[in-house]
Amino acid sequence: MSQPTFRWIRQDLDFKIPAKTSRNTLMQKPSWFLILEDNEGRIGLGECSTIPTLSIDREDEIEQTLQSYTERFSLAKFDSSWLQHLPALRFGMECCVRSYEADNPYKLYPSNFTNGQQDIPMNGLIWMDDHEGLFTQIERLVAEGFSILKMKIGARDHELELDFLRKFRERYPASDFELRVDANGAYTPENALSKLIDLAPFDIHSIEQPIKAGQHEAMAELCAATPIPIGLDEELINCEDIDTLLDKIKPQYLILKPSLIGGLGVADSFVASAESRGIQWWATSALESNVGLNAIAQWCAISGNPLPQGLGTGRLFHNNIDSPLEVKNAALHYGDASWKFDF
Repeated sequence: MSQPTFRWIRQDLDFKIPAKTSRNTLMQKPSWFLILEDNEGRIGLGECSTIPTLSIDREDEIEQTLQSYTERFSLAKFDSSWLQHLPALRFGMECCVRSYEADNPYKLYPSNFTNGQQDIPMNGLIWMDDHEGLFTQIERLVAEGFSILKMKIGARDHELELDFLRKFRERYPASDFELRVDANGAYTPENALSKLIDLAPFDIHSIEQPIKAGQHEAMAELCAATPIPIGLDEELINCEDIDTLLDKIKPQYLILKPSLIGGLGVADSFVASAESRGIQWWATSALESNVGLNAIAQWCAISGNPLPQGLGTGRLFHNNIDSPLEVKNAALHYGDASWKFDF
């Protein structure tokens, strides 16, 4: 294998509709496509994608590091641990190197999924909106076959959200439709438990990150008292000791976003720590393009995790990269085996 050269392309991804959470509203997000090539035609592909106000990677530092790789990348000397302070870039570079070293650069983790023989079940994602807009999103997802839905909450008035949930359950009973919710840290330690008690009658499967990350004592108390299972999400960003965190907080679930926590290798270690404690998990994208989503989906496919994943984000952007990933019957399907990224 000859020494590859490295290059990168920045492409900001444009949302088809505003991506509204309790934290902010996104119209666009930055991504960098990472490419290794050698003179024999071998390539490797990865993606560094960040979420403004959430990712800890700074754009200027990402581009400075990418420029240094452009000038003097060495496959033999590559060590992703040097990028610990840049988790999104670490994810992208690990995927790029794995892609380059794979027999097929588009199949980082060959499996029945990449052969088109096994699909990955998913939840359907519902962005914040008024009642009418929410039901429009839900009706579209239900028409596509989704019975597991994930809704962003916490930005609107609490009573309005409870009113919506009453109407939702009248139309979509818990016997037929599972509902996950994601507060993105919208509640406070003082009011979180009372709000979870208010939500409990609507048969909520789980709630992600009810309070802001970094409040470990409060989160531990909430996980011990909650009537709704709690998943840690933002709490995992910049986590230096996952075992200590899990032993302290004792969450019911982990929600893993490899671009935010430092790559698929870190995600593997988080999975091992969670499963050794009987904590279930699923993965979601951090709103990557189809390049990053392709890698995360393939990693999920070999994990053996039966839970529905949060990987239905490939349709969010006007200017996404074409891929073999298709949403079919509420699952992610790997289609055209002859597909190639075109840069």
